[in-house]
Amino acid sequence: MKKWLVAVAVTAALGATAVQAKEWKDVRIAVDVPYEPFEYKAPDGTLTGFEVDLGNAVCENAKLNCSWVVQAWDGIIPGLKARKYDVIFSSMSITEERAKQVAFSEPYYNTPSGYFAPKASTLNPSDVASLAGKRIGVQRGTIQDNHATDTFGKTAEIKRYTTGDDLVLDLQGGRLDVVLIDFPVGEAAILGASDGANFKTVGENIQLGNGVAAAFRQRDKGLVEIFNASLAEVKANGTYDEIMNKYFKYDIKM
Repeated sequence: MKKWLVAVAVTAALGATAVQAKEWKDVRIAVDVPYEPFEYKAPDGTLTGFEVDLGNAVCENAKLNCSWVVQAWDGIIPGLKARKYDVIFSSMSITEERAKQVAFSEPYYNTPSGYFAPKASTLNPSDVASLAGKRIGVQRGTIQDNHATDTFGKTAEIKRYTTGDDLVLDLQGGRLDVVLIDFPVGEAAILGASDGANFKTVGENIQLGNGVAAAFRQRDKGLVEIFNASLAEVKANGTYDEIMNKYFKYDIKM
């Protein structure tokens, strides 16, 4: 009798697990726009960029029906927890603090952060004292924000922006002395702009965080496994390199 009851209990538990396991077909992916060249809107309004192309390739390879949701960066993790979307695929650096809130995929790229300033600037970010009283622009809630706050927060004015576009506009408008931003973004949005000749990089590029990964709700381990497997296949079959070479002249793959 006891053996029969145990068997029934085990069968019921396995059945409950099977019911609870989600079969992923439709997946909503959040992205903060604009953040060129990783994600931005083309002139016709469609989403494009390195991560959009890579995300679409990962979804196609995994036979997932994926749709994109535009979400401001400062609300991107709360939106994930609130089930507004299922994945964040938007240049999110892996940090210990974030890992307490989300589950990360394997990292899929790593790029340095860079300081950008007007052409005439004599600032040297490696000399903390040289930025005393200066206005440093960062995007709110990023690893650049954390680094600038920790390094210069006691002596400089840290100005935080919701979007990368607003950050760049204030540098171009002379309302900032220097910005700290993901280097490819600064390269495209600042040096690559029509007035790019008026700006330059200052100091050395710095490597922050442990790479960029997709982020998921911690309970969605099955979806993490699907993305990890598909990312590995996309890297192995050459699709990743093809997409990377479309947007970058250097290797960002991890």
